[in-house]
Amino acid sequence: MPSLLIADDHPLFRAALRQAARDALGDVHLFEAGALDQVLALLDAQPQVDLVLLDLHMPGNHGLAGLAAIRAQFPGVAVIVVSANDDPRVVRRALDHGAAGYLPKSAGLDELRDAIRSVLACETWLPPALRASVARAQSAPQDADLAARLASLSPQQFRVLALVAEGLLNKQIADRLDVQERTVKAHLTAIFERLGVRNRTQASVVLRELELSDPARQIET
Repeated sequence: MPSLLIADDHPLFRAALRQAARDALGDVHLFEAGALDQVLALLDAQPQVDLVLLDLHMPGNHGLAGLAAIRAQFPGVAVIVVSANDDPRVVRRALDHGAAGYLPKSAGLDELRDAIRSVLACETWLPPALRASVARAQSAPQDADLAARLASLSPQQFRVLALVAEGLLNKQIADRLDVQERTVKAHLTAIFERLGVRNRTQASVVLRELELSDPARQIET
């Protein structure tokens, strides 16, 4: 029986995704999370999860950073990005950073079901209306390089990098991860080398390159 994690902070949209998953798969284990830290904790506790439906702008997730975190820490889990942003360049970036599918929030139930079935069958899925425009959107060289650098990090190194980006000091990171401070320092040395940066500030900038604007907030303002 497949296991899916629905990661979105809007209860009504989670309900729609639950219904689509049950319609697509019949028997399915469903988990839900409303923030990125909950997503990562649940994936750590439930290694049987096969697929995450990930909202790009849920609390704690800034654009593609959450996708990168999941792909680095749980590489065996497939991810369908769910977003109100249907810009082909954003879709292209998500695919370059390891998404197995991209689902606009405007999609109907038929597309939701098709996306879930296709990705669980190890296929890449895009909505028909976006396929031609995404195919024309070329990958940015800096994205390919960034994805490769982030992919070179171990899961624990990515956790350290994320905490550095939050502004935590070495001792605070050690306490959070329950490791020795010298272990954190060793991870940082490796992170700097693999990312091609010299210090914590530059390492933090690497993650900030994954941030995206939220179109829903742009409409509100």
